[in-house]
Amino acid sequence: MFTQQEQEALYKIIYTRRDVRTFLPDAIPKETVMKLLNAAHHGPSVGFMQPWNFILITEDTVKERLAWAADKERRALAIHYEEDRQDEFLQLKIEGLKQAPLTICITCDPTRGGSHVLGRNSIPETDILSTACAIQNMWLAATAEGLAMGWVSFYKKSDVRDILQIPPHIEPVALLSVGRTEHYPTQPILESANWEKRRALEGLIFQDTWGHHAD
Repeated sequence: MFTQQEQEALYKIIYTRRDVRTFLPDAIPKETVMKLLNAAHHGPSVGFMQPWNFILITEDTVKERLAWAADKERRALAIHYEEDRQDEFLQLKIEGLKQAPLTICITCDPTRGGSHVLGRNSIPETDILSTACAIQNMWLAATAEGLAMGWVSFYKKSDVRDILQIPPHIEPVALLSVGRTEHYPTQPILESANWEKRRALEGLIFQDTWGHHAD
């Protein structure tokens, strides 16, 4: 059992967590980094396959190449938006890849555990879903440690594989920049930029069958 104070602390961390884009260069102590990795490693995984690996990136030249790959993809994606939306999209910052003292590439090995992994036999994408659970654990741990984290979500996987020398069958699922920040948002960046609003939870809940709202 957990005390009320412990429960409140957990919910505070969940609701405080943000995707951050600006970082201070201060190095993160190794023991803190290991806490984040250990939290990720204790995430749930279907069939206990634990498909993740963690590449710790601190070398400036590597960070520069990753920032180039993200910026290239950002500009390529901008053509899919109308003029005003395109300008807003291009203002999304990726400098965190270069600013943050640490970027972690979290990967997924779809072969981990062999050909027959409980659960993955029926739903193959459970390996990616399991990796996402590890990412969430790490993000919440970073928030608890007073650290900021930013998820860079646009890049060509082939670019990241080449830059980080990742084998072709391994999926680079996320690039997460980690560090301290002077500008921790009070609400999600895309919400404050009027890109999107948080949907009302009530409208997302169905009872027993799809589309049937509870009375």
